[in-house]
Amino acid sequence: MAGDRVPRRTIDGHSHIGAMDAWKFYDLKEPVKPTVYEFATSDDYRRHMDDLGVERALVLPNYGIPVQGQPFSLNPLVLDTVKAHDRIKGGLWVSFLPQNKEMTLEALRHAGEDGIVALKTTFLLGGNPDPGTWDEETREIAEACFAAAREHDLVFHFHTSPGGTSDLNNYIPLVERYAREVKTYLVHFGGGVSGHIRLVPRFLDWVEQGYQVYTDTTWAIGFGVRWLLTEIERRGVGADRVLFASDEPWSDFWGEYYKIAGQPVSEELKNRILHQNFEDLYGG
Repeated sequence: MAGDRVPRRTIDGHSHIGAMDAWKFYDLKEPVKPTVYEFATSDDYRRHMDDLGVERALVLPNYGIPVQGQPFSLNPLVLDTVKAHDRIKGGLWVSFLPQNKEMTLEALRHAGEDGIVALKTTFLLGGNPDPGTWDEETREIAEACFAAAREHDLVFHFHTSPGGTSDLNNYIPLVERYAREVKTYLVHFGGGVSGHIRLVPRFLDWVEQGYQVYTDTTWAIGFGVRWLLTEIERRGVGADRVLFASDEPWSDFWGEYYKIAGQPVSEELKNRILHQNFEDLYGG
């Protein structure tokens, strides 16, 4: 759909900025860049928004290669981008791993700057989100991150995917420990079939119980978005907790857009997800 523009107001709640080196993933013989393209600069990202007709966006450091310092190296680009473009908000990369402590503390020094509205981490590079697995130093770093999120009213984005340490089961204790005080955003809505089945009822239960949980539907499988959105309308809860996101360049904007726009739910709910919830969460 190259050259097409979104037919309704749309804000992208989670995407990535910055270039990475090619990498020999898995058992490949040569380094590759599987995303095909990246947004190396803030102007590259702004042109991407303009080409699609996206009104506003949240950018996070691009990541995906197993190099601990790589996403941290893009925090300065995020800071520069939000200063240069008032349509773009930013999130800073942090880590709970003790080996990344100094880089994380440096990132947190910028947590109160204008345009910074989120923190982001993953456990694909090591560690576990379950607080029951943390040693003393890991807990100290995690608590510093959550304290910064509370102080500056930041939304804490966590990558989820099925299996391994990023599996939803490992996030349940974290949510139930921290999400009453810190806005906790489960990126990818569990990331696959098992995650969706576990998360749809539990997510809406959490909302009813007062947890500040949010999600997007990037990487969602087939039935996942349909079930979530129809359950939101059936139960009358959670309409304000789902944001549209593209996860570009790791996902595909149009595929993610029509996961929302094509569902058999009300136009009111679609509009909430496509733009209003972002405005409510991060400011108009």
